[in-house]
Amino acid sequence: MKTNNPPSTTGVREPVWPKVLSNYRKPRRTRSAIELAITLVPFALLWALAFAAVSYGIWWGLLLIIPAAGFLLRLFIIQHDCGHGSFFANRHFDNWTGRAIGVLTLTPYDYWRRMHAKHHASTGNLDERGVGDIMTLTVAEYKALSRWGRLRYRLYRHPIVMFGIGPIWLFLFEQRLPIGMMRAGAEPWISTMATNLSVVLLATAMIWLGGVGPFFFVHLPIVILAASIGVWLFYVQHQFEETHWSQGSDWEFQEAALHGSSHYDLPGVLRWFTGNIGIHHVHHLASRVPYYRLPEILRDHPELSEVGRITLRDSLRSVPLVLWDETSRRLVSFRKAKALG
Repeated sequence: MKTNNPPSTTGVREPVWPKVLSNYRKPRRTRSAIELAITLVPFALLWALAFAAVSYGIWWGLLLIIPAAGFLLRLFIIQHDCGHGSFFANRHFDNWTGRAIGVLTLTPYDYWRRMHAKHHASTGNLDERGVGDIMTLTVAEYKALSRWGRLRYRLYRHPIVMFGIGPIWLFLFEQRLPIGMMRAGAEPWISTMATNLSVVLLATAMIWLGGVGPFFFVHLPIVILAASIGVWLFYVQHQFEETHWSQGSDWEFQEAALHGSSHYDLPGVLRWFTGNIGIHHVHHLASRVPYYRLPEILRDHPELSEVGRITLRDSLRSVPLVLWDETSRRLVSFRKAKALG
């Protein structure tokens, strides 16, 4: 992996950010435990209240699904930090915390952790697309497809598929097998099968306690809503107009991390529920930094705040950007690609 840092467009050499940010890697374990508690306990209470409401026919209780999904999403962020070894900075505690949360998020932790590590090692690299990311074709690749190939790609990138059908397929079905690691040894299989068994046992207990109806009207909608929001976040973290892609010897870790990931500047409440994952460019520069310390970095290094910054409104404009134009080095829409000739 290249780590040399070329001069910036201003002619001034950028700091070696991973080295600078290493000072923030140490978690505060009491803080980590509190973060876990204030996320898991409200999730459990909201889930139980919604479950009880539906069991007794109080259907307005389904509104509790929305905040419950927010807390489940936050649990996934904690699981994500555990995968990077940054939550407790103790391999044993991080891994078992991640595995336990993975049963709730329907995510085989050890399998996902290995896939996600590949994503971090190859983000923004045109030569290594398709591993733990949103598949993105170049304009030339898209135009070289058959009519059926273009239709499939258009369907894949359609918002209903990307943020609706896709998350359901990914979390409920695809992650039941170690797709992409079928021949990568025993660990991915053990991870997926153990998670599947735990999910079945948990679902059986839920149905035994409250019946089939509450399970399908409460738990599955919470998981699906949280999954859809999670996929949206992952999408806008890398799919924005001024993102960075390169290939071959032009690919460089710091450049790809800093400019190939966005700073999704969300309102305070949404930042809390998303575990600061919107500060994604910093996360890619230093993935061992706990999520609750990411704001410290922006405070101490304000020059990072405007790099790749997009607002909530900006992110909505990123949805039509589906192809990488290697000439302009920007993501473009199907319409723009057609106009390019």
